[in-house]
Amino acid sequence: RRIARAIVRRRPLATTDDLVAAVRSAVPRAAWPRRIHVATRTFQALRMAVNDEPGALRQALHDAPELLAAGGRLGVISFHSGEDRIVKRTFRALEAAGFAALEPSPLAPTDDEVRANPRARSAKLRVLERLR
Repeated sequence: RRIARAIVRRRPLATTDDLVAAVRSAVPRAAWPRRIHVATRTFQALRMAVNDEPGALRQALHDAPELLAAGGRLGVISFHSGEDRIVKRTFRALEAAGFAALEPSPLAPTDDEVRANPRARSAKLRVLERLR
């Protein structure tokens, strides 16, 4: 809410730098995350909303299982807790309908992988197999 109020106060925003300035003014310096830019999550949330990414993910997860033959596998990498929640709940529902998770927990990147590619740090891989 603080960020939303800061954005409204500073309208019109003409550039991404204007948005960054609004976010910085809304979030106390002590609360800035260490490993990511203070405005990263705001940009991520805007991108997800504008592109309807949760809706597209739900649609893909609805359609994909029908395309799998017995023994076929569906792998989904999520980078955000909201995305992972959608994948987890969908996979759980599919497990009751002739599918099985290959791992009980999602796979996460190794420390070496994160060092080589820091953007992988939040990735989670879930894989489902069609049994029949």
